[in-house]
Amino acid sequence: MADSVAVKPRKAASPPAQGGHRSTKRSRREARAAYLFLAPWFLGLLVITIGPIFASLYLSFTDYSLLQEAKWIGLDNYVRMFTEDPRFIASLKVTTIYVVVSVPLQLAFALALALVLDRGLRGLSFYRSIFYLPSLLGGSVAIAILWRKVFGADGLVNAVLGIFGIEGQGWVGDPDTALGTLILLHVWTFGAPMIIFLAGLRQIPSSYYEAAAVDGAGVLRQFKSITMPLLTPIIFFNLVLEIIKSFQSFTQAFIVSNGKGGPADSTLFYTLYLYLKGFKSYDMGYAAAMAWVLLLIIAALTGVNFLASKYWVFYGDDK
Repeated sequence: MADSVAVKPRKAASPPAQGGHRSTKRSRREARAAYLFLAPWFLGLLVITIGPIFASLYLSFTDYSLLQEAKWIGLDNYVRMFTEDPRFIASLKVTTIYVVVSVPLQLAFALALALVLDRGLRGLSFYRSIFYLPSLLGGSVAIAILWRKVFGADGLVNAVLGIFGIEGQGWVGDPDTALGTLILLHVWTFGAPMIIFLAGLRQIPSSYYEAAAVDGAGVLRQFKSITMPLLTPIIFFNLVLEIIKSFQSFTQAFIVSNGKGGPADSTLFYTLYLYLKGFKSYDMGYAAAMAWVLLLIIAALTGVNFLASKYWVFYGDDK
């Protein structure tokens, strides 16, 4: 019985499909082409960004003056910074005051103007362009020179005050008011956060305001209960960006103070003092250490902002 059962021969295995092989070959060729096109960017990242980062980290532990070879001194630059350099402490204090005062004022002014523009004005695109110009020009040398002239002893501000019989002063030459002029300049560059606020306001559904109006909520109540909670992610975004940018401010203080941080170090920004140590005193190792301290300060503040954001930033999917 078993002998009568015919055994069917197995079919030979079919060769692999040629299409899959071609597809793999083509994907590899495309990957090689992609890496080839990305090679200049990777080279720039390595040579211009990553390389200098590690070089500055090494130099921060050395005594390096650009004219002599770097000499390893360990943590001496960092110790000297916090224990033997009063101008470093002064620059840190000036920069902190500048950030703490100018950033909230700028964001408040930008939000107020965005609320006005959100009312549906005619020619909105024109107004957005005009109000954005200060952000484009505020960090330029030309505007800093103009600002110094406007707040100088014979400037426009004193000319306007003279009309009302008020005797002005040299605002940029007075240690009590010099920093205030730079804070006003930073507030004046409100264009970028204003545009971002305006975009956020446009994303809030109008039905929320209509429902609140039906329930009897006034304008202030709507702003407090609808606008502010839904706008907190935009506020947080602008806050982080402006804090980072404010700590890096340099051009305004350099031009207004003639590159010295005066009068009486009242405009000695951190980045300006870093420049003076590195390119005026040729203490490049100390300047590199200052740069890393600034990086740590900004990173710490950014981390604190992100940690604190979970207590006041409202996202639409939060429950």
